Amino acid sequence: MAQRLIVIGGNAAGMSAASQARRRRGRDELEIIAFERGHFTSYSSCGIPYWVSGLVDGPEKLVARDPETFRRRFDIDVRTRHEVVGIDLDRREVIARDIAGGGEVRERFDDLMYATGALPIRPPWAATDSDGVFGMQTLDDGAALIDWLEHEPRPQRAVVVSGGYIGVELAEALLQRGLAVTLVEKADQPMSTVDEDMAEVVVEAMRELGVVVRTGIGVTGIEERDGRVTAVITEEGPIPADVVVLGLGVRPDSALAEAAGIPLGPSGAVRVDR
Repeated sequence: MAQRLIVIGGNAAGMSAASQARRRRGRDELEIIAFERGHFTSYSSCGIPYWVSGLVDGPEKLVARDPETFRRRFDIDVRTRHEVVGIDLDRREVIARDIAGGGEVRERFDDLMYATGALPIRPPWAATDSDGVFGMQTLDDGAALIDWLEHEPRPQRAVVVSGGYIGVELAEALLQRGLAVTLVEKADQPMSTVDEDMAEVVVEAMRELGVVVRTGIGVTGIEERDGRVTAVITEEGPIPADVVVLGLGVRPDSALAEAAGIPLGPSGAVRVDR
Protein backbone atom coordinates (compact mmCIF):
# COMPACT_ATOMS: atom_id res chain seq x y z
CA MET A 1 0.00 0.00 0.00
CA ALA A 2 1.27 3.48 -0.87
CA GLN A 3 2.06 5.83 1.96
CA ARG A 4 -0.18 8.84 2.36
CA LEU A 5 0.73 12.47 2.93
CA ILE A 6 -2.01 14.80 4.16
CA VAL A 7 -1.47 18.54 3.66
CA ILE A 8 -3.53 21.03 5.67
CA GLY A 9 -3.49 24.35 3.83
CA GLY A 10 -3.37 24.91 0.09
CA ASN A 11 -1.36 28.09 -0.32
CA ALA A 12 2.38 28.58 -0.84
CA ALA A 13 3.85 26.43 1.94
CA GLY A 14 1.42 23.54 1.72
CA MET A 15 1.37 23.18 -2.05
CA SER A 16 5.13 23.71 -2.40
CA ALA A 17 5.66 20.85 0.03
CA ALA A 18 3.10 18.69 -1.76
CA SER A 19 4.67 19.38 -5.17
CA GLN A 20 8.17 18.63 -3.93
CA ALA A 21 6.98 15.39 -2.35
CA ARG A 22 5.44 14.36 -5.65
CA ARG A 23 8.66 15.12 -7.54
CA ARG A 24 10.51 12.77 -5.19
CA ARG A 25 7.94 9.98 -5.10
CA GLY A 26 5.38 8.85 -7.66
CA ARG A 27 1.73 7.94 -7.17
CA ASP A 28 2.54 4.24 -6.65
CA GLU A 29 4.70 5.15 -3.65
CA LEU A 30 2.92 8.19 -2.23
CA GLU A 31 -0.68 9.37 -2.22
CA ILE A 32 -1.13 13.08 -1.50
CA ILE A 33 -4.33 14.74 -0.29
CA ALA A 34 -4.42 18.52 0.30
CA PHE A 35 -7.24 20.21 2.20
CA GLU A 36 -7.92 23.93 1.66
CA ARG A 37 -10.86 25.68 3.33
CA GLY A 38 -10.93 28.48 0.74
CA HIS A 39 -11.60 28.45 -2.99
CA PHE A 40 -8.02 28.96 -4.20
CA THR A 41 -4.56 27.41 -4.07
CA SER A 42 -1.05 28.84 -4.52
CA TYR A 43 -1.91 32.51 -4.84
CA SER A 44 -0.26 35.86 -4.23
CA SER A 45 -1.66 37.37 -1.03
CA CYS A 46 0.46 40.47 -1.68
CA GLY A 47 -1.55 41.15 -4.82
CA ILE A 48 -4.93 41.43 -3.06
CA PRO A 49 -4.85 45.27 -2.84
CA TYR A 50 -4.31 45.46 -6.61
CA TRP A 51 -7.34 43.26 -7.18
CA VAL A 52 -9.37 45.47 -4.82
CA SER A 53 -8.27 48.58 -6.73
CA GLY A 54 -9.13 47.06 -10.11
CA LEU A 55 -5.55 47.06 -11.38
CA VAL A 56 -5.70 43.25 -11.42
CA ASP A 57 -8.75 41.90 -13.21
CA GLY A 58 -10.04 39.05 -11.09
CA PRO A 59 -8.51 36.67 -8.55
CA GLU A 60 -7.41 34.18 -11.21
CA LYS A 61 -4.60 36.58 -12.19
CA LEU A 62 -3.16 36.15 -8.67
CA VAL A 63 -3.19 32.34 -8.76
CA ALA A 64 0.08 30.64 -9.69
CA ARG A 65 -1.44 27.13 -9.91
CA ASP A 66 -5.12 26.33 -9.54
CA PRO A 67 -6.47 23.12 -7.92
CA GLU A 68 -7.11 21.45 -11.28
CA THR A 69 -3.48 21.93 -12.31
CA PHE A 70 -2.32 20.15 -9.17
CA ARG A 71 -4.79 17.32 -9.80
CA ARG A 72 -3.89 16.91 -13.47
CA ARG A 73 -0.12 17.54 -13.54
CA PHE A 74 0.93 16.45 -10.07
CA ASP A 75 -1.67 13.81 -9.25
CA ILE A 76 -2.46 15.57 -5.97
CA ASP A 77 -5.98 15.19 -4.60
CA VAL A 78 -6.76 18.84 -3.81
CA ARG A 79 -10.01 19.34 -1.91
CA THR A 80 -10.98 22.99 -1.74
CA ARG A 81 -13.77 24.20 0.54
CA HIS A 82 -12.75 21.50 3.02
CA GLU A 83 -11.80 22.76 6.47
CA VAL A 84 -9.85 20.43 8.69
CA VAL A 85 -11.54 20.60 12.10
CA GLY A 86 -9.64 17.89 13.96
CA ILE A 87 -6.41 15.90 14.03
CA ASP A 88 -6.38 12.49 15.74
CA LEU A 89 -2.73 11.67 16.35
CA ASP A 90 -3.47 8.31 17.96
CA ARG A 91 -5.46 7.07 14.95
CA ARG A 92 -3.36 9.13 12.54
CA GLU A 93 -6.41 10.71 10.96
CA VAL A 94 -7.64 14.17 10.05
CA ILE A 95 -11.30 15.14 10.19
CA ALA A 96 -12.42 17.65 7.57
CA ARG A 97 -15.72 19.48 7.15
CA ASP A 98 -17.08 19.77 3.62
CA ILE A 99 -18.09 23.44 3.62
CA ALA A 100 -19.89 23.31 0.30
CA GLY A 101 -21.48 19.86 0.37
CA GLY A 102 -21.95 19.36 4.08
CA GLY A 103 -20.86 16.45 6.23
CA GLU A 104 -17.43 15.34 7.38
CA VAL A 105 -14.72 13.11 5.99
CA ARG A 106 -11.93 11.24 7.77
CA GLU A 107 -8.66 10.46 6.07
CA ARG A 108 -5.71 8.55 7.48
CA PHE A 109 -2.16 9.78 7.10
CA ASP A 110 1.36 8.47 7.40
CA ASP A 111 2.83 11.97 7.23
CA LEU A 112 1.12 15.26 8.00
CA MET A 113 2.08 18.70 6.65
CA TYR A 114 0.60 21.46 8.82
CA ALA A 115 0.53 24.60 6.67
CA THR A 116 -2.41 26.61 7.95
CA GLY A 117 -0.53 29.91 7.80
CA ALA A 118 -1.70 32.87 9.85
CA LEU A 119 -4.82 34.76 10.87
CA PRO A 120 -5.32 38.54 10.94
CA ILE A 121 -4.96 39.95 14.45
CA ARG A 122 -8.24 41.23 15.87
CA PRO A 123 -7.82 43.06 19.19
CA PRO A 124 -10.72 43.00 21.69
CA TRP A 125 -12.15 46.25 20.36
CA ALA A 126 -12.47 44.68 16.90
CA ALA A 127 -14.24 41.53 18.12
CA THR A 128 -17.46 42.49 16.39
CA ASP A 129 -19.90 40.85 14.04
CA SER A 130 -20.70 44.17 12.38
CA ASP A 131 -20.90 44.06 8.61
CA GLY A 132 -18.20 46.08 6.91
CA VAL A 133 -15.18 45.16 9.08
CA PHE A 134 -12.50 43.12 7.33
CA GLY A 135 -9.16 41.49 7.95
CA MET A 136 -7.09 40.85 4.85
CA GLN A 137 -5.19 37.58 4.57
CA THR A 138 -6.64 35.38 1.82
CA LEU A 139 -8.21 35.76 -1.62
CA ASP A 140 -11.53 34.92 0.00
CA ASP A 141 -11.01 37.93 2.30
CA GLY A 142 -10.39 40.06 -0.79
CA ALA A 143 -13.54 38.72 -2.45
CA ALA A 144 -15.59 39.55 0.66
CA LEU A 145 -14.25 43.13 0.72
CA ILE A 146 -14.98 43.67 -2.98
CA ASP A 147 -18.48 42.28 -2.52
CA TRP A 148 -19.08 44.75 0.31
CA LEU A 149 -17.77 47.67 -1.73
CA GLU A 150 -20.26 46.80 -4.48
CA HIS A 151 -23.13 46.18 -2.07
CA GLU A 152 -25.94 48.73 -1.89
CA PRO A 153 -25.85 51.19 -0.29
CA ARG A 154 -22.29 51.44 -1.52
CA PRO A 155 -19.71 52.51 1.07
CA GLN A 156 -18.40 56.05 0.72
CA ARG A 157 -15.99 56.36 3.66
CA ALA A 158 -13.21 53.92 4.53
CA VAL A 159 -10.95 53.72 7.56
CA VAL A 160 -7.78 51.62 7.37
CA VAL A 161 -6.40 50.74 10.78
CA SER A 162 -2.59 50.41 10.78
CA GLY A 163 0.01 51.82 8.45
CA GLY A 164 2.00 48.71 7.54
CA TYR A 165 2.41 47.42 4.01
CA ILE A 166 -1.10 46.00 3.70
CA GLY A 167 -2.65 49.11 5.26
CA VAL A 168 -0.86 51.55 2.96
CA GLU A 169 -1.60 49.46 -0.14
CA LEU A 170 -5.29 49.05 0.74
CA ALA A 171 -5.64 52.76 1.52
CA GLU A 172 -4.49 53.50 -2.03
CA ALA A 173 -6.72 50.76 -3.46
CA LEU A 174 -9.83 52.09 -1.68
CA LEU A 175 -9.00 55.62 -2.81
CA GLN A 176 -8.81 54.40 -6.40
CA ARG A 177 -12.29 52.94 -5.98
CA GLY A 178 -13.59 56.41 -5.17
CA LEU A 179 -13.88 56.21 -1.39
CA ALA A 180 -12.82 58.88 1.08
CA VAL A 181 -10.01 57.16 3.00
CA THR A 182 -8.54 57.75 6.44
CA LEU A 183 -5.53 55.78 7.63
CA VAL A 184 -5.05 55.52 11.40
CA GLU A 185 -1.71 54.45 12.86
CA LYS A 186 -0.94 54.20 16.58
CA ALA A 187 2.77 54.78 16.09
CA ASP A 188 4.25 58.15 15.18
CA GLN A 189 4.80 57.02 11.60
CA PRO A 190 3.42 54.45 9.18
CA MET A 191 5.74 51.88 7.60
CA SER A 192 7.71 51.16 10.78
CA THR A 193 10.07 48.97 8.76
CA VAL A 194 11.63 52.00 7.07
CA ASP A 195 13.61 54.95 8.44
CA GLU A 196 11.79 58.05 9.62
CA ASP A 197 12.78 60.17 6.61
CA MET A 198 11.48 57.48 4.24
CA ALA A 199 8.22 57.25 6.20
CA GLU A 200 7.78 61.01 5.79
CA VAL A 201 8.02 60.55 2.01
CA VAL A 202 5.33 57.85 2.17
CA VAL A 203 3.02 60.06 4.25
CA GLU A 204 3.52 63.02 1.92
CA ALA A 205 2.73 60.89 -1.12
CA MET A 206 -0.40 59.46 0.50
CA ARG A 207 -1.68 62.89 1.46
CA GLU A 208 -1.06 64.20 -2.05
CA LEU A 209 -3.21 61.35 -3.34
CA GLY A 210 -5.98 62.34 -0.94
CA VAL A 211 -5.60 59.91 1.96
CA VAL A 212 -6.12 61.45 5.41
CA VAL A 213 -3.21 60.13 7.50
CA ARG A 214 -3.58 60.26 11.28
CA THR A 215 -0.64 58.99 13.32
CA GLY A 216 0.00 58.73 17.03
CA ILE A 217 -3.58 57.81 17.96
CA GLY A 218 -4.96 54.48 19.04
CA VAL A 219 -8.26 52.86 18.12
CA THR A 220 -10.53 51.83 21.00
CA GLY A 221 -13.73 50.59 19.40
CA ILE A 222 -16.20 50.22 16.55
CA GLU A 223 -19.58 51.91 16.30
CA GLU A 224 -22.43 50.25 14.44
CA ARG A 225 -26.05 50.78 13.54
CA ASP A 226 -28.41 48.02 12.39
CA GLY A 227 -25.51 45.60 12.17
CA ARG A 228 -23.36 47.83 9.92
CA VAL A 229 -20.22 49.66 10.92
CA THR A 230 -20.68 53.44 11.14
CA ALA A 231 -17.48 54.69 12.77
CA VAL A 232 -14.10 53.83 14.24
CA ILE A 233 -13.65 55.14 17.79
CA THR A 234 -10.20 56.58 18.47
CA GLU A 235 -8.53 58.27 21.42
CA GLU A 236 -9.32 61.57 19.71
CA GLY A 237 -12.94 60.80 18.87
CA PRO A 238 -14.92 58.90 16.21
CA ILE A 239 -14.06 58.72 12.52
CA PRO A 240 -17.10 57.96 10.31
CA ALA A 241 -16.74 54.78 8.27
CA ASP A 242 -18.83 52.57 6.02
CA VAL A 243 -16.00 50.05 5.66
CA VAL A 244 -13.09 49.28 7.99
CA VAL A 245 -9.99 47.32 7.01
CA LEU A 246 -7.70 46.00 9.74
CA GLY A 247 -4.02 45.71 8.92
CA LEU A 248 -2.76 44.93 12.42
CA GLY A 249 -0.54 42.02 11.52
CA VAL A 250 -1.08 38.31 11.89
CA ARG A 251 -0.77 35.51 14.42
CA PRO A 252 -0.09 31.81 13.80
CA ASP A 253 -3.19 29.78 12.92
CA SER A 254 -2.26 27.02 15.35
CA ALA A 255 -5.44 26.32 17.33
CA LEU A 256 -6.00 23.06 15.45
CA ALA A 257 -2.49 21.86 16.24
CA GLU A 258 -2.75 22.86 19.88
CA ALA A 259 -6.07 21.03 20.28
CA ALA A 260 -4.46 17.90 18.85
CA GLY A 261 -1.55 18.07 21.29
CA ILE A 262 1.07 19.10 18.74
CA PRO A 263 3.77 21.09 20.61
CA LEU A 264 3.87 24.84 20.02
CA GLY A 265 6.87 27.14 20.24
CA PRO A 266 7.27 30.47 22.10
CA SER A 267 5.56 32.45 19.30
CA GLY A 268 2.50 30.20 19.34
CA ALA A 269 3.42 28.57 16.03
CA VAL A 270 4.06 24.85 15.64
CA ARG A 271 7.40 23.92 17.19
CA VAL A 272 9.91 22.56 14.69
CA ASP A 273 13.44 21.14 14.86
CA ARG A 274 16.29 22.23 12.64
